[in-house]
Amino acid sequence: MLKGGFYLDYILSHFHLFWPAALMTLEVTVLGILVGLVLGLIFALLRLSKHKVLNIPAKAYIWVIRGTPLLLQLLMIYFGLVKIIDIGDIPAAFIALGIHNGAYIAEIFRGAIQSIDYGQREAGTSLGMTRRKVMRRIILPQAFKRALPPLSNQFIIALKDSSLASSIAIPELLLKAKQLGASSFRMMDALAIAAIFYLIMTSLLTIGTNLIERRLTVSNRRT
Repeated sequence: MLKGGFYLDYILSHFHLFWPAALMTLEVTVLGILVGLVLGLIFALLRLSKHKVLNIPAKAYIWVIRGTPLLLQLLMIYFGLVKIIDIGDIPAAFIALGIHNGAYIAEIFRGAIQSIDYGQREAGTSLGMTRRKVMRRIILPQAFKRALPPLSNQFIIALKDSSLASSIAIPELLLKAKQLGASSFRMMDALAIAAIFYLIMTSLLTIGTNLIERRLTVSNRRT
């Protein structure tokens, strides 16, 4: 028995039962991040647009999403989309996660793009490049490198936020812990197993993003 009432033998004997739930957590997280990256980049560019027709909807999206809880957004998308289209639990979960993270990623990208010296845009234009080419070939590659540290933090937040998918019966880590804890009357032990899995996944994600950041830093120095 561990300090605080945790039973090591119970944790070790039930640890393997959480692998499917961990894979489901990763699936929802990865898909949600991909949706968030796409939406984030699109709305960051719209947010930077000088045209109000494009700028105002982007501002409204970021304002609404950042001003309301993810759980509320998840429930609204799940119960709202069901009435419009036939959507499953998993798509509802990663779409909600993607829309939520997209608003934060949009602000990360916007800040990174604005941090690039304006002289580089003028230099690209003077070489005969269109504004679109300047953005794609000069600005965005540099902006992505600068955005990587805050993006890695947002990815970790997305991984932990995926636990809210348990509210619509997605068989991820938190729901598995609740079910196992309720059936065995060892709620704290089951939650401890879920916590270990979250710590492992967030640690691996942090190590991965740090390696990418170091590699990009080395390539910049060589350049």
